[in-house]
Amino acid sequence: MIIKAFTKYNNNFKGFTKEIWILTLMTFINRAGTMVLPFLSKYLKEDLQFSYSQVGTIMLCFGIGSMIGSWLGGKLSDSIGFYKIMIFSLFTSGIAFFILQYITSFIGLCIGMFSIMLIADMFRPAMFVSLGAYAKKEDRTRALTLVRLAINLGFAAGPAMGGLIIMNIGYKGLFWIDGATCILAILVFWLFVKEKKDSKFQDKEHPGEVLTHSVFKDKIFWTFLLSCTLCGILFFQLFTTFPLYQKEQFNLTEFQTGLLMMMNGLIIFALEMPIVSYIERKRISKIKIITVGSFLMSISMFLLLINFWVGSLIVMMLFMTFAEMFCFPFSNSFALSRAPKGHEGRYMAIFTMCYSSAHILSGKIGLEILEIFKEEPNIKFQLNWLFMGTLGAIAALTSLYVHHMTKREKLKI
Repeated sequence: MIIKAFTKYNNNFKGFTKEIWILTLMTFINRAGTMVLPFLSKYLKEDLQFSYSQVGTIMLCFGIGSMIGSWLGGKLSDSIGFYKIMIFSLFTSGIAFFILQYITSFIGLCIGMFSIMLIADMFRPAMFVSLGAYAKKEDRTRALTLVRLAINLGFAAGPAMGGLIIMNIGYKGLFWIDGATCILAILVFWLFVKEKKDSKFQDKEHPGEVLTHSVFKDKIFWTFLLSCTLCGILFFQLFTTFPLYQKEQFNLTEFQTGLLMMMNGLIIFALEMPIVSYIERKRISKIKIITVGSFLMSISMFLLLINFWVGSLIVMMLFMTFAEMFCFPFSNSFALSRAPKGHEGRYMAIFTMCYSSAHILSGKIGLEILEIFKEEPNIKFQLNWLFMGTLGAIAALTSLYVHHMTKREKLKI
């Protein structure tokens, strides 16, 4: 029985090209070393003694840099190719992380965070385009899921190790590891994957499920982006207000915070690929699944209103984890499916920009709520979770509307 279950699980990983596996390995190395982001708000607040408002402003610069970087990465991927962009982005951002640890002033960190994310997030749309070049069309959702598994497996190890590093040698060690793994990851990619300008997997006549003349005329895509942005605002609370909440409300250590994130990564590693494969086999609508994920994400925020029981953090993380598995792989795949041939980079740039804008809004709104109500310690976090949960409900309704729009579009075709 166990062998049969293992064989069935293993079958979900068959059929990928060598390049997809190398891309997955590179992603794992990079994400296992991503230790700065989960602790960034704590580092700025507790180590550098910035106010909530200042932390929110630095996060705002972080998000603006991410947004512009995403746009640049997509535009340049269409013009000079994803391969060059990926190598430039990871190698340069690795060097930038080494430098960032020596910047401690408010203005310096605003400029530093903007600059590093401008470079680092050029990688994301380029990576999405690379999946279109190296994976068969029918395998793209699974390929996106495989890369997400690498992200989450790396993320499962990274925060826990990061918490131990902070407790033993301080925050500076995180910057060295983050920078080194960026460089190591892109070296693996450069050594084992060669540039491929024309992919044999590109469908010349029907590169996506739907063809549109311009991304700006694709109303379904833009409505879908609104839902993604709202979900992103909720998700990024994990890296802004949520770590602060754990410390102030329940006095959790950095290591315990890391273990909570580790649980998230391990569950996704174990369950996401079978869930995605099952949904793909049953041909269930991507938008229906995204709607369910948005609803679960909303519930996860409302669960944090239970502020007298530490176990609520675990229950919240379970709901958030399943929300991630339903939302993100299918959101990536749906966005890529809307792109006509030659415009994949542009579509994926705008798609990743919506998450960059979500990062901007998530940090700034959440931390400003905490700053405004800082004299009311019993309600400041409660008001934030109530606001975020409401946004999640709106995201679910928006996704439902996108499903209605896609059904009407198919009827017209």
